[in-house]
Amino acid sequence: MAATPAIDFIAIARALREDEVDAAIGLGLLDWEGDVASLDSIALPAADIARLLHVRDERLTALAARERYRARNTRLQRLQDERRQRQTESVSTNASGAPALAGAAAAALARALAKAKR
Repeated sequence: MAATPAIDFIAIARALREDEVDAAIGLGLLDWEGDVASLDSIALPAADIARLLHVRDERLTALAARERYRARNTRLQRLQDERRQRQTESVSTNASGAPALAGAAAAALARALAKAKR
């Protein structure tokens, strides 16, 4: 198994100070496990460490929300497809091949016609 390349926390902190979140992500911000102990050997100010933790947590929360949103849309699309399939299967056809009305719909139509003729 190949070793994971070392994360350059100083470069990440510099990128975050300049509001370059994409650059910080590219440098490995999200690859970091979030353990502050791994930063002990690096002389980062407490403000930079707090910013690292905050931005990392924000991004992970946003990514999780995006994944939940995509899963929800996938689930809703599946349910809609299943509903369409059931509707297609429930439509019967008469002798001419046209869709026939269901019993309740035919009865409602007959009542409406009878009422209109009065």
